[in-house]
Amino acid sequence: MAFAFKNDSKLARVVDVMQDTPNYGIDDEVTTVEKHARRLLGGAPKYALHQAADLAGMDVDSVRRFWRAMGFPYIQNPDSVLFTEYDIDVMRAHQDFVKRGKMDEDTQNSLIRAQAQLSDRIVLWQYEALVEEAENRYGLDEVSARYWVLDHIQDYEQFLIYQTKYAWRRHLTAFLRRTEVELEGMSYSGGDTMPLTRAVGFVDLVSFTQRSGELSPHQLVDFIQTFEFTSRDVISAHGARVVKTVGDAVLYIADDLRTGATVVAEIVRALRATPGMPQVRASLVWGGLVSRFGDVFGPKVNLASRLCSIAPVGGILVDRPTAEALKRLDEHAYRIEPFGTPNLQGIGNIDAAQLHVTNNTVS
Repeated sequence: MAFAFKNDSKLARVVDVMQDTPNYGIDDEVTTVEKHARRLLGGAPKYALHQAADLAGMDVDSVRRFWRAMGFPYIQNPDSVLFTEYDIDVMRAHQDFVKRGKMDEDTQNSLIRAQAQLSDRIVLWQYEALVEEAENRYGLDEVSARYWVLDHIQDYEQFLIYQTKYAWRRHLTAFLRRTEVELEGMSYSGGDTMPLTRAVGFVDLVSFTQRSGELSPHQLVDFIQTFEFTSRDVISAHGARVVKTVGDAVLYIADDLRTGATVVAEIVRALRATPGMPQVRASLVWGGLVSRFGDVFGPKVNLASRLCSIAPVGGILVDRPTAEALKRLDEHAYRIEPFGTPNLQGIGNIDAAQLHVTNNTVS
């Protein structure tokens, strides 16, 4: 199966979308994708900036902030027809929430920004997964598979919405339960103390740049997917949580140190046993941190990152406080080997040690 398109027409449509060309999608030929867009958004765009603000009961600057929080470009041309009836309904509902004193605009935009950023990643992941499915199921080349998904996305739409709602409900439930347990043992200690105590773990692939340069695009995708899925499976299986993955590295947190140590050792072991996977280096640090925007911050997070970057191939580095805490947990389960006092960029000299989890196959 093969597809062709008019390059000039395709390029013009891309430029229209990126530059907010007025009346995009109204007089143009209604393509398959535009039909999907109109179905998803309740029709074609009808309103420019000032019209949208009036209909939603918002000022123009608030509409601009809403649009930016959604992750879309700054509206340079106020006459651009961008907004549908669905957009107006949503903005009106948001404004009503503010007017009733349920939430201020800054908080609302922070939540919009979080949901928009996650949605941007989710739809990309969903699309790529469906493209791979189409390639395998129908024997299509990559370009044909991508067109096939564009044509048939409606077939999957309700299922994807159902999946997303279920995952959100399940993870909110798990978070509420974890938080309730944690709060029972907490007391207010002032504004200068990091509010959360967690085990922070980093795992990093060695020689990733060299290895990735040797692989075809499909092989690279399979390689990264194997690394990420293997790491995620281990992390989730032991009750820890992935904070983020960045190509050749994964950052996770665990509520207790024992779980953090088990996870880092198991990831190293699992990746070592995976055919074609290069060696990894890792780190583990126990301490306080701050959680914001779906990420974690603080000196302990920075320390874990720096320790991982200097860890020996196949090894796990910890700082002295973490090593001592592990020994207090179980002096027989954790073997600590001094690693000297490396000077870490932006941190200084740190007493480091190599961790060996003796009740695990990692040594």
